[in-house]
Amino acid sequence: MADVDLTREGIGMTSQRTRNRLVEQLRKLGIENETVLSVISRTPRHLFLEPAISHQAYDDKSLPIGYGQTISRPYTVARMTELVLGRRSFLGKVLEIGTGCGYQSAVLSPFAGELYSVERIEPLHKRASQQLTELGYKNIEFTLSDGSWGWEDKGPFDGILAAASPEKIPQSLIEQLADGGRLILPVGGEKQVLTLVTRDGDDFHTEVVEEALFVPFLPGIQR
Repeated sequence: MADVDLTREGIGMTSQRTRNRLVEQLRKLGIENETVLSVISRTPRHLFLEPAISHQAYDDKSLPIGYGQTISRPYTVARMTELVLGRRSFLGKVLEIGTGCGYQSAVLSPFAGELYSVERIEPLHKRASQQLTELGYKNIEFTLSDGSWGWEDKGPFDGILAAASPEKIPQSLIEQLADGGRLILPVGGEKQVLTLVTRDGDDFHTEVVEEALFVPFLPGIQR
């Protein structure tokens, strides 16, 4: 029998039992997509955090990842994932704005043929791309870029997910949405709302889902 890498699999507060308790909590909070919950249960969130706080990985709360950024709470990751999917179980091309530590990317990856992830903070970009590659995620392409203009030459996208809040929805992201595609992002300043945009031909439908709290959507690259 091969040795199990307990660092990856998790022990104690990062064990599978702890992850399963988190999934039950998310189910009670209203996450309905069982496939998303299954992916959450298998994804080692503790590996995307500094060791000193990894014991909090399966609490349903956001945590610092450096550079003034946070890893979103598991509920938010699950909610945004099921919203970008809608009634679909798989998406061809997906754009993620804000790679951060890479946890949302890891949850999105199984649902995408191709996942394109944009990050504006260079140390986070390098750390996340290395981590996800080492963990064996092969369908993710990364770039260091200002997410406000998306990734035009890779589009159009069947799903777009943004993990930072602009004051208003960037027109460039709407234009990169494929017919039938879904864009999910927080919108607003001090008061933010999670917003879903769906495309039907030349028509775009906007729906406010719930209140949200994200870091602001900032321009420029931070090295």
